[in-house]
Amino acid sequence: MSDHTNQLSPTATWKFLIPSIIGVGLFMTPVPTEEGFTIPVALLSGALEGMLIEVLPAIMTAIIILSFLGSLIHKGFRPHFMDKKLFLRNLFDVSPFWFIVRFVAVILAVMTLFELGPEAVHSADTGGLLLGDLLPLLFAIFLFAGLFLPLLLNFGLLEFFGSLLVKLMRPVFTLPGRSSVDSLTSWLGDGTIGVILTNKQYEEGFYSKREAAVIGTTFSVVSITFSLVIIEYLDLEHMFLPFYATVILAGVIAALIMPRIPPLSRKSDDYANGQTNQLDETLPESYSKQSFGLVKFGFEKAKQRADQNTNVGKFFKDGGKNVLDMWLGVAPVVMAFGTIAVIVAETTPVFTWLGMPFVPLLELMQVPEAAAASETIIVGFADMFLPALFASGIESEMTRFIIACLSVSQLIFLSEVGGVLLGSKIPINFFDLVIIFIERTLITLPIIVLVAHIIF
Repeated sequence: MSDHTNQLSPTATWKFLIPSIIGVGLFMTPVPTEEGFTIPVALLSGALEGMLIEVLPAIMTAIIILSFLGSLIHKGFRPHFMDKKLFLRNLFDVSPFWFIVRFVAVILAVMTLFELGPEAVHSADTGGLLLGDLLPLLFAIFLFAGLFLPLLLNFGLLEFFGSLLVKLMRPVFTLPGRSSVDSLTSWLGDGTIGVILTNKQYEEGFYSKREAAVIGTTFSVVSITFSLVIIEYLDLEHMFLPFYATVILAGVIAALIMPRIPPLSRKSDDYANGQTNQLDETLPESYSKQSFGLVKFGFEKAKQRADQNTNVGKFFKDGGKNVLDMWLGVAPVVMAFGTIAVIVAETTPVFTWLGMPFVPLLELMQVPEAAAASETIIVGFADMFLPALFASGIESEMTRFIIACLSVSQLIFLSEVGGVLLGSKIPINFFDLVIIFIERTLITLPIIVLVAHIIF
């Protein structure tokens, strides 16, 4: 046993087990609902959103304005209290590009809220979709995910699973073992929660720039709940099991390939804010000789981490900072990029043109209604629901099945995960997202079509 073990408090085991079990309960336990399965955090978010739905667009507009004004005050006056507090500096000291993004978000949010200017900006299918549907959902998810995220992060759960799964995650996916928790959280809950979790780990020095970029773009998967929404909208409920099995197969193959090709393979192995690696997943020799040594070592690491938490006030303070960071940092990015992307998709033939190169490819793979299917392939970059929207008129069940699988496997959607990634500290830019989206499409499409041919 290590010297550190002797220094653990008598309550270390309970400090690890109780918060971690609550965290797993909130973030990873499937709960049956009328719409299918979800997780308690999503249920809480849904309940809050339902209570406040009338005022949430106005609240989100106020948050976006506050985000911009904070940056304006910091840039214009650099008040001492802002510069002195690292948290405020991180929130409002943004580059000129992100300052402009926040300004654009204010304009779009105000135009949408008060229905000013062209209808193309504020209609229910464009700005209204973002401000009336998505941002209220993000408001609620960010609130509960942010407050309760420390239960997963700070009490040893990641250390425990990280030790157990390092022998799988490191050689197969080039990632630390603890990244498995991020993936599971996304899968059962929401892709945005996975990105938030990854961003927090990156800022604290547990993931390198490359690892954070890989996890954020490859493992922040679409939740089971949203997959059910897609499949129901396309009248394919009876095919949910083959659909989801296909998505998992395509996703795992993409996760094997993506970290090994640019742009992800070229990301630096440096850590955020000049930190060194805070993570050591090597198994000490004393444990390697014991039966269940890996489990014992993981349990020991978990207790050490949990024992560092003695202050309930700090728990809520950290949670509150998470919430503000997400509201003020991410909401403007989602509003700006998401609205512009959806306006382009709804009012111009850009995505039809962009889909044209895929027509011969789809015809070669003998996909029925190839021309109609090609329009849906690139449109998913704007919003994850748009491919289903575009595909609802396609008669071929096989083609609708392919589009449903592809829209979930592509992962990068500007109106949600993509916007949250761009608003986070994870080193991913817009052009990275474009390339990753195209790569994922080219990797997963042939797999999905092959499976579809077998099924149909």
